[in-house]
Amino acid sequence: MTGLREATYTVAGGYQIHLKSAGAGPVVVFIHGSGPGASGASNFRQNWPEFVAAGYQVILPDMIGYGASSKPEGIDYTLQLFTDTLYDALRQHGIERATLVGNSLGGGVAIQLTLDHPEFTERLILMAPGCVEEQADYFKMPGITKMVSNFGGPDFNLDEQRRLIGNLVHPDFAPNIPEALVQERFAVARTQPKDVLVRMRTPNLGPRVGELNVPIFVLWGLNDEFCPESGARHFLDRCADARCMTFTRTGHWVQVERAEEFNRYSLEFLRG
Repeated sequence: MTGLREATYTVAGGYQIHLKSAGAGPVVVFIHGSGPGASGASNFRQNWPEFVAAGYQVILPDMIGYGASSKPEGIDYTLQLFTDTLYDALRQHGIERATLVGNSLGGGVAIQLTLDHPEFTERLILMAPGCVEEQADYFKMPGITKMVSNFGGPDFNLDEQRRLIGNLVHPDFAPNIPEALVQERFAVARTQPKDVLVRMRTPNLGPRVGELNVPIFVLWGLNDEFCPESGARHFLDRCADARCMTFTRTGHWVQVERAEEFNRYSLEFLRG
């Protein structure tokens, strides 16, 4: 991860939010999803360098409970908590306006942040965004049931971490998962409390996406087993300025499984 600057900010509640940044120019904030070991830099390792090369300043935050940020125990990890602590850190970092790129839970955070602070968001790029269905409906998805693991316990190991990452992608892509990514996420996962997953609380923002008054680009894998691809209809049906791209033989991680296409199409969208 060479070329990344690092900063940590104390936000409301006394929590510490860590972020990495690179490049200069219009700001693009990459917001990672949930899962054992997730962090900003690991989730977007194949993406951010292309955005820097294209003339953007990229911000890679670690949300509360993840990466190098605070990981409190004994609290509910609500969407509002993720959103408010991230926004606080971004403003302390001097960011006044940005494009938000969000995958899974990060997509839900990007939507909530834009609803709460519409003046902050310039554009939205959402990859299989969460929080657009009822939380109970997500728990019925086959990918969620496959994520049952020893996470948070002493028996959690590298093989388990590798299996969990493999669940996120289409079987075609699973052999291509870099070992460095497995190691990187395992190091973070060993520091996370179970509460970050067990006590996550997300609302259904699907009925509110029509309030998003910014250009929106939605990307979804047809074989996503975590967030149903049918969720794209919420944006197409309700938003004034949305476009959606669906990929065959692709799971939950479009930005990883289809990195080259994700980078190319997203940069074209940013250029208008």
